[in-house]
Amino acid sequence: MGNDRPVKVFIYDTTLRDGSQSEGVTFTVEDKLRITQRLVDIGVHYIEGGYPASNPKDKEFFQRAKSLNLGETKLVAFGSTCRPNIKPQDDANLQELLSVETPAVAVFGKSWKLHVKEVLRTTPRENLRMIADTVRWLKLNGREVIFDAEHFFDGYKDDPEYALETLLVAEEAGADWLILCDTNGGTMPKEVAQTIEAVKDRLSCPFGIHAHNDSELAVANSIIAVQHGATQVQGTINGYGERCGNANLCSVIPILELKLGISCIGRENLKKLHDLSYFVAEVANQVPNDRQPFVGRSAFAHKGGMHVDAMLKCPLAYEHIDPQLVGNERRILASELSGAASVVAKALEFGIKLDKDSPTTRRILRELKWLGMEGCEFEGADASLELLMRRYLGQWRESFSVDSFMTIVEERNGEIWAQASIKVRVGDKVFHTAAEGNGPVHALDSALREALERFYPEVKRIRLTDYKVRVVNSSAGTAAKVRVTIESADERGSWCTLGFSTNIIEASLKALVEGIEYGLWRMSNASKNEAGGE
Repeated sequence: MGNDRPVKVFIYDTTLRDGSQSEGVTFTVEDKLRITQRLVDIGVHYIEGGYPASNPKDKEFFQRAKSLNLGETKLVAFGSTCRPNIKPQDDANLQELLSVETPAVAVFGKSWKLHVKEVLRTTPRENLRMIADTVRWLKLNGREVIFDAEHFFDGYKDDPEYALETLLVAEEAGADWLILCDTNGGTMPKEVAQTIEAVKDRLSCPFGIHAHNDSELAVANSIIAVQHGATQVQGTINGYGERCGNANLCSVIPILELKLGISCIGRENLKKLHDLSYFVAEVANQVPNDRQPFVGRSAFAHKGGMHVDAMLKCPLAYEHIDPQLVGNERRILASELSGAASVVAKALEFGIKLDKDSPTTRRILRELKWLGMEGCEFEGADASLELLMRRYLGQWRESFSVDSFMTIVEERNGEIWAQASIKVRVGDKVFHTAAEGNGPVHALDSALREALERFYPEVKRIRLTDYKVRVVNSSAGTAAKVRVTIESADERGSWCTLGFSTNIIEASLKALVEGIEYGLWRMSNASKNEAGGE
């Protein structure tokens, strides 16, 4: 196996075609163009843009993609072999495939007799004719041809000789690549290895792997295939795809580059992988998977006190790679599981120097553990954690305080409206303001800002960008404690604060107040730094 391992593997991305078949994922033409440019930028070798015979959107994409600077990346149009009893030149789908004028085309053909007989409703011999004639005709038209042997591993288990013959006729007709597909995603890694070992010596042209993730093995099967000689891996960013998805290139690529030492996109491009993952999730309107290996925000997040202490002494103790290699970063999480080392490390992120054995560190740690026991976690709310630390250190002076507040929710002509009134103290002055909104939190936010803008006009630059509520002890029903997390932002960046209470309005107000307080402090510090620099 070691001698068969290639020194270079070609990455074939099918996010725009197979990935778009994922439930809940839809790409516009503009989306596909934006993703294409990012895939080119990271060094992907092949980008499968779509199925031009299936819809006008894909045809428009290929037309507009001609204006992109693709460099050495090849754009691929996808289609199928000609239909039974029809010549390729008379098949409308193949005519559409050629019409988009991509340098490479991928066509799938059946390699499982079950599909030949029950789906195509034709004979095994006619299926072989369809494969051979299609590949030959596409080669005559000057295309690089990638033949996807659909359901190859299932077909091989059913009839090894026939499955192999589908590859051989494609190869004889001039195919440039033979791709072994685990279309149903049910093949075990050992079966992938055994099948490849049985057929590879019969093949002359390079082969690749296209694995689906129905058994959570798409990445493993792709890596096994490479270790047994495959030189192309097909997959999608974030593993998007039909049913359970495709092989996740965000895992495949770093495993090849960092674990196996096999070149694919190069070490420099590897650093762009984290950003690419989150970019594609955003464009696809999907919640990013923070726990995704290598590129997820949680991939290098450390929470346990002993783990953090050991990791700070020696990162290799709890990190299998340097997160920066894939464009990610190490994160220390403060919680009831934290130890003094976690508090010190987290404080350092905020520019605060703490001694591990100091009374202040111990007090902060006790507070974190008590709050954690109550259900108040600071994960994802670094701004609130920094405020807590600075208060214990005497480094924080409140810009304002809320003396009292009230909210009313009412129905007006079939619509729900909320009113809020609030008393805000700034120094020795108290202001009482009121505002309306489409909900109590919106109304409170508006009233609070109206009061503060008299003293802090820069509050207008702070905007609320996200609002989340988490029930902590759901068994308590409507009396449960809730944790509200609010993301705020200005032109310099964003920050998160939290509020915690059995009352969702109170928890929301606490998070709002801290969000504005932290924003004002950020602006004040930035102004001081700029003045000092000048």
